[in-house]
Amino acid sequence: DVRRERLQQLWKRYGHYVIGAGLLLVFGTAAVVGWREYQNRQNLAQAQRFLAAMDQAQRGDEAGARDAFARLAADAGPGYATLARLQQAALLAKAGDTAGAAAVYEQIAADGRVDPVFRDLATIMIVQDTIATEDPGRLAQRLAPLLGEKNPWRHSALELSALAAQRAGDQAKARELYTKLADDLTAPQNLRARATEMLAILGG
Repeated sequence: DVRRERLQQLWKRYGHYVIGAGLLLVFGTAAVVGWREYQNRQNLAQAQRFLAAMDQAQRGDEAGARDAFARLAADAGPGYATLARLQQAALLAKAGDTAGAAAVYEQIAADGRVDPVFRDLATIMIVQDTIATEDPGRLAQRLAPLLGEKNPWRHSALELSALAAQRAGDQAKARELYTKLADDLTAPQNLRARATEMLAILGG
């Protein structure tokens, strides 16, 4: 009887806290589940929009696809926004709008929310699209951070750096870079083959 009386007193004193904590737990769990479902729906919707834009491009409606990718890049999450920007820039370059493509790539390269792999890819694409027109020294500076051994784009950066050296008239530097690429057994075979051909042309 004494224990029951003490329990009743404790319940009177703290029971509403227990009920409140239970309700908070239920509502918190429901909120987390609801948020996850919302995110899944959003991701699915963005994936469908991305695939629809890709289909437009494959059907030849490249102008419509560019607009669709631009809209997706403006309101999608970071992942699909980045992929949409890359596709938008590629279509702009294909249409001959090199400046427009470079502007989109610049947005990606400067966006700190984007994964470094995609930022570096955007830098590669900027240099590739402007190698014939931009100052070769400036392009070489942009490529320098990508030449590290752990960078996944280092081989492409090495080839573009060699091209920039050629444009600058530094044939010795170009031969050095092409030799490094041709001798790198981890480089893609097509890049090594091109480097070997360029060395033959340059007399290296």
